[in-house]
Parts: sequence; C-alpha cells; structure tokens
Amino acid sequence: MAEEINPEDEVIGKAIDARLVRRLAGFMRPHAKLFAVSVVSLLVVAGLRLLGPWLVKRAVDGPLTVGLKAADEATRNAAWNDLLWICALFTGLLVIHFALRYGQEIVTNLFGQRIIFDVRTRLFAHLQSMGLRFYDRNPVGRLVTRVTSDVENLNELFTSGVVTIFEDVVTLVLILGYITITQPRLALFFAVIIPVLFAVARWFSRAARDCYRLVRSKIAKMNATMQESISGIRVIQIFVQEKKSQERFRQINGEYFDANMKTVWNYSVFFPAIEILTYVSQAGILFFGGWFIVGRSLTFGEFLQFWFYAKYIFDPIKEMSERYNVLQSAMASSERIFRILDTPVEVADPAEPVKPERLRGEIEFRNVTFAYRPGEPVLQNVSFHVKPGESVAIVGHTGAGKTTIINLVSRLYDVDEGAVFVDGVDVRRYPQTWLRSQLGVVLQDVFLFSGTIEENIRLGEVSMSRGRVEDAARTVNADGFIRRLPGGYEGEVQERGATLSVGQKQLLAFARALAFDPSVLVLDEATSSVDTETEALIQDALGKLLRGRTSLIIAHRLSTIQRVDRILVMHKGELREMGTHEELIAKRGIYHRLYRLQYDTGSRKSAARQSPQPAK
Repeated sequence: MAEEINPEDEVIGKAIDARLVRRLAGFMRPHAKLFAVSVVSLLVVAGLRLLGPWLVKRAVDGPLTVGLKAADEATRNAAWNDLLWICALFTGLLVIHFALRYGQEIVTNLFGQRIIFDVRTRLFAHLQSMGLRFYDRNPVGRLVTRVTSDVENLNELFTSGVVTIFEDVVTLVLILGYITITQPRLALFFAVIIPVLFAVARWFSRAARDCYRLVRSKIAKMNATMQESISGIRVIQIFVQEKKSQERFRQINGEYFDANMKTVWNYSVFFPAIEILTYVSQAGILFFGGWFIVGRSLTFGEFLQFWFYAKYIFDPIKEMSERYNVLQSAMASSERIFRILDTPVEVADPAEPVKPERLRGEIEFRNVTFAYRPGEPVLQNVSFHVKPGESVAIVGHTGAGKTTIINLVSRLYDVDEGAVFVDGVDVRRYPQTWLRSQLGVVLQDVFLFSGTIEENIRLGEVSMSRGRVEDAARTVNADGFIRRLPGGYEGEVQERGATLSVGQKQLLAFARALAFDPSVLVLDEATSSVDTETEALIQDALGKLLRGRTSLIIAHRLSTIQRVDRILVMHKGELREMGTHEELIAKRGIYHRLYRLQYDTGSRKSAARQSPQPAK
C-alpha cells in the first residue's frame, strides 16, 4: 500500500543525518571527480587567501621598516626594490586566487547541478511509475513541491552548503593553528571570544530553524489557498464570493507576513550582535596588540597580520550559522524526497512479461473484487466475458463501479481479489506500457496538452506520419473544424484546450484514439457532454471506429448504446443484469427503470421546448 504523505510534513530535522548523507552520497558517487577537483581547488584557494596577510607582515616588517630607518640612499633603494617584489607577488597572488576561485565556483556548481539533475530525473521517473492509488492519496501540488523546491534545497546543499562549510572549517583551523604557534598570547584572546561567537550563532540557528518551519507551513497554506481560488474562480464569481475569498487570502497572507517578520527580527538581532562582538574583539586586539608593540614583544607587521586573520575568523563563523540552516533545510528536503523514492511501486511489470504481437480483444473479469479504500469495495465478485470484436456497454447509477472496470482493464490499479484476463492472459503478466498501447481510451473530461493540434493527436509518437494524423481526424469528423482553426493542424492549443469547445475536444480525443489503431476501444461517457449536432458526428464516427474492435462503452445516455451487442448493468458494485437492450427492457429490472427515467425526463424536456410561451 502506498504511504500517504503527511500534509503538514514540514519538520526540519537534524542538521546532519548520517543515514541521509549516505544515501545522498549515492548520487554524488558518479560525479566524484568533480567533487575531488572542487575540494582540492578549495584547499588551494584557502591557503592562498592566508598568504595575503603574511605578505603584508613581510612588507611592513621588511622593506617599509628598513626604508624608514635607512640613512643612506642605497639601503632605501634596496628596500624599495624589495617592496616592489612583494607588491608584484601580492598582485600575482590575487590573480591566481581569482582564477582558482572562478574555476572552483564553476566546478562546484557544475557538481551540484549534475546531482540535482540526477535527483530530479529519478524522482520524476519514480512518480511516473506510481499507480493511481498513490495519487489518490497524495496532493499533486505537494508532489510538485518535492520535485521543485525540495530538490532546489539540495542544490544549495551541494553548491553553497557542504563545500563552503568545509572551506570555512579549513580556514579556521589553519588560522588558529598558525597564530597559536606564532602568537600564543594573542591566541588566548580568541580562546575567549570564539566560544561567545559560536554561542550566539547557535542561538540564531535554533531560532531561525523554528522561523523557517513556520514560514514553510504558512507559504504552503497560502499557495494551496491561491491554487484553489484560481482553479475555482468560475464558482467564486458565479456565487459572488470574491470578497470572502479575498478576506480569507488576506488572513493567510497576514500569517505569512508575521512569520517572515519573525525571521527578520532574528536576523536583525543576530547580525548586529555579531558586529558588536567583532568590534569588541577588534578593540581588544588594538589594546593588547598596542600593549605588546609598545613593550617591543610584537612588531607592527605581526600586529597587522593578526588583525587580518581576526577578520578571516569572524566572517566564517557568521556565515557558518547560515550554512547550518541550509543543512537543516536540505536534510528535511532529502527526507521528504527519499520518502517518495522509497514508496514501493504497487502496479509493477512482471519479471517475465508476456508480449504478443497484437491483442485480439478478448476480455474477462473473473470474480473481481476491488476497493480504492480498505473496507469500502467498489466492485464485488464481478464476472463477465467479452468476445473479440464485441461491443459491450456498461451502465448504472453514479458510483456503481463502471469507470473502475475500465481502470482495471487498463491496469491503472490491480485487483484485490479475482483476476482480469485479456486474450486469456492475466493483465498482470503484460508490460503496462504495451498493454495500454493496445487500448484506445476516450474520457469524458478530455485532457489536452500545450502544443499543436497535431501534437495532441500523435502524443509524442514521432513514427506517426502527418497523413495518419489527418486520416484519423477525417474519419471522426474532426478535420473540418481543425482546418478552420488558425494554423490548422499546426495551431497552438492553449492550456487544457481553453479555446476549444467541449465537442471539439471530444472529437480530438476520438482522433487521438483512432490514430493509435487500438485493439480495444474504451469510451468513458465520451458523448455525455456534447451537443446534439456534435453527438451526431461522433455517432457517425463510432460506426467506423468500432468496426473490427472490441469496445467497452460507459454511457449515461442509454439512447446512444442501443445498438451494442450487450449491456452490463452495474448496481452498488455488483453486476446485476446482462443482455441486449430488448432483453433488458423485457426483464423490467434496473435497466428498465433507468431507461424509463431518462425517457420520461427527455419527453418532458421536449414537450417544454415545444409548448408555446405566454406573451409578456
């Protein structure tokens, strides 16, 4: 059973979770060379960065001091030449540092982007392989968030998290080690101030974590409300609910604003606190450094070197607190991503699949029981047999289990009990993609993708010729309206076919099904939402489309299925009646009541349209 994702799954988690790190390492392994190059270049960059203050010390204590004290011109010129060499070396160091930093940034980001590409591709592929039961239980919007923002959090981990933290730690260790050896008295000063800096950074990290969790929760709520309001804008406007909708959004937006202001408050406290500690530290360095200089136990060059190193210590500590939040966010995102990847695929292909050249179209349900939710069966012990080339209609009240039969034939779900056979073979023994390629399905709610009319008919099948597309459209009477559209077959389809009528979209769906030449044709209430004229076109097309094919037709309009070979009558998940239209009418059972109900309703509507209207 698919694991349902917690709607409030916004827990931040540990900064470093060894279990998740090991799994992330699996994505890093194919790009280990890039990571190694990034780490080596980082170490070189960190080392070169520390040479700058050392050169300043050499310049101040060397040629500058000698030049100031020199009494003769030759000594001053020699000092000047030494200073020029140090300046040239310093300039070369800056150029090399820039070049290495440039290369290191490119390599690090390339390393991160390749990992993110792999993670996102694998996650999307896994979602594509999941059965519909998984999507029944998990909101699509939250799954989209996993593929986008959660994966992007991992990008920050690999590009500005792990590598940068490693650089900060290396810099701190090198500086503290160097000044402890060369200036142990001043190093004692850092032994006091650094724990204070880390304590402030730790407080900020915890406070920022709580604020981050709150912001994530509020923005998820705000996005869900916005998506719902935009999707239901027609209902909102029809029932004049704009003000209530705006008030609801204003309240949620206000909660999001307050959550962000808490984050701003934390930052407004943390950074000034770090600045104050930095200035206090600099004041202490000035005092003690000046004391040692006056006492002749410290040179001015050594003091300047120590001053620059102090700045190099404060900056990484300040940045590491932010990197800590990146790690927390990335660990939480990776937990959510791996939770999806660990969800087993319920509808899986068999180890040794059966794959004939083409289906004959024989369908059999044998004692099938199925439930979308445990304990709530939609089908109960259903059995029937459809011969190759036979057309069978499935009717019944809403919720009787009609569409579920189609889902099981297509193996969008697996049965709980019994079995579904196609051509005498259990559908679970066929490869899913091959089985569905043999089925042509036309749904009531036609989904059209962005692209051209032709692309929506061929659905990415590059081997399908333009002539085959046009022939299919012509057969189902869609060619006429297509050619009247701007661009014809090359005309762009807007989102979900917004500029096309319901009937036009249905005709495109018929053309799509016919173009793939299926062995079995499935019509799920495909004519229930079209006008009479379009239905006449579709009925004409159906005669051509059904010829030589097994067909399962779900319909509410019983008048459209009187010519089928057999009719299955579903009631509360059970197959209650079976036979031709005339046989079922003669039984005077469920089908007879459904037919009389529609006939009487249709007669009343027809009489109402034909009766004269009173003069106003």
